[in-house]
Amino acid sequence: MELKGRSHKFGNDVNTDYIISGRHKFKTLDMNELAKHVMEDLDPDFYSKITPGDFLVAGSNFGCGSSREQAPQAIKCANIGAVLAKSFARIFYRNAINIGLPVVECDTDAINPGDELVVDLGKGVIRNLTQKTDIAIKPLPEVMITILNDGGLAAHFRKHGTFNL
Repeated sequence: MELKGRSHKFGNDVNTDYIISGRHKFKTLDMNELAKHVMEDLDPDFYSKITPGDFLVAGSNFGCGSSREQAPQAIKCANIGAVLAKSFARIFYRNAINIGLPVVECDTDAINPGDELVVDLGKGVIRNLTQKTDIAIKPLPEVMITILNDGGLAAHFRKHGTFNL
């Protein structure tokens, strides 16, 4: 599975309230509407800057805070290709894979905002086309790539009728 996009970089400890503020959930639960507010407390113009397939890049502990599933869902509905971070909160990571949002643990220090990246989940490498460098990542297990390719865990079950990996 290979993904291509531009990087949008944030820091450490990006919690689920920064990803999608709870104040928006009082107005709507429509994920396409909530997607328009992804990361707006950290960058009010974020949604207008992204194009489909772009990457959220962060430091450590991305997705900390509450375990609300709306955080990875809103990111996915904003058409973000993947989230790249040094580490993830455990529940956020699990929720992301379950809904079909790729999450990649890697050293993000050398990735700058706006860098053009190609992420190869199977081979375990991020190619930074802007800087002409490679960043090694731990390849995702085949089972996780299958779930992501199927669109998430529920879609995988609908497609196969079983947990046949």
